[in-house]
Amino acid sequence: MFHTTWHAISVFFGHLADVRWQWLAAAALCHFCKLIAVSTAWRNIVAAAYRHSEVRWRHMFGAYVAGTGVNAVIPARGGDAVKLFLAKRHVQGSTYTTLVSTVLLQTVFDMAVAGCLVIWAVTQGFLPGLHVLPHLPSLDYGWAFRHPRIGLILFVLLILFGGLLIVWIADRVEDFRARVAQGFSAFSDHPYYVTRVVPFQVLDWTLRLATVFCFLEAFQIHASLHNALLVQVSQSLATIFPFSPAGIGTEQALLLYIFNKAHAASRSALLSFSVGLRVTLIVVNATLGFTAILLMMRTLRFRDVIDADGTAQPERT
Repeated sequence: MFHTTWHAISVFFGHLADVRWQWLAAAALCHFCKLIAVSTAWRNIVAAAYRHSEVRWRHMFGAYVAGTGVNAVIPARGGDAVKLFLAKRHVQGSTYTTLVSTVLLQTVFDMAVAGCLVIWAVTQGFLPGLHVLPHLPSLDYGWAFRHPRIGLILFVLLILFGGLLIVWIADRVEDFRARVAQGFSAFSDHPYYVTRVVPFQVLDWTLRLATVFCFLEAFQIHASLHNALLVQVSQSLATIFPFSPAGIGTEQALLLYIFNKAHAASRSALLSFSVGLRVTLIVVNATLGFTAILLMMRTLRFRDVIDADGTAQPERT
């Protein structure tokens, strides 16, 4: 995987002269606006869960981009823990159980949209079959398809571990069900959910496609809604099990397969596009994220802040 990734990076630098920088800047701007939209949706979900507490947008935006920034450079979605930690520090009386539930509620809409896109891609024959996946270069979890028995065992163990973890938390966290339900308060209030959450999530997905469209223009690959949707499908699948930072390996493998099959561009152009898109987003996310962490915590030493919070007050989950 690493050899393939480094090869793609070298191809990207070889195509720098062909990049349309104004479109690359437009893509970065659309992505920034997308972060504003999705963090606003999350802020409104949290505000519904804690109606008697002040939930400032700037705090939730900072927490969200901090998590996104960490996820950009650390695999396995470690940034989600950072996001929840920062949100808990700035929402009075909040608990991790309820905050996790707000994230789950936000994810429901994303999963529904992503699921529809994946179903569309499958029915159109754009995605690789199970017999093709083991042979895709740089696929993060390709080893699981090359060794199906071991992959199946690990998958079952992962499901069992997740189930046991939920049971363990439910047994030890006071009022677990009530706190989970509190996180879904926005959905329980249907008018609030439809007017204060859904519009921003729709805007989020619109800006995702606009970002991809600008990237396609920047790297001189035919920019269309159809191609933007195909890129979005690969990005959605890449974030399911992001074993590489930002799921760059899986995203690259799927992009090459999908666009090669559609004869949309040359292999070198696709490699340049996939690396350019991901590197740009990593730089933007990491810059915003670590700036937010520095402003919100006055330090980048995360462990020191956790230890200080632990001694200052008892932990509520």
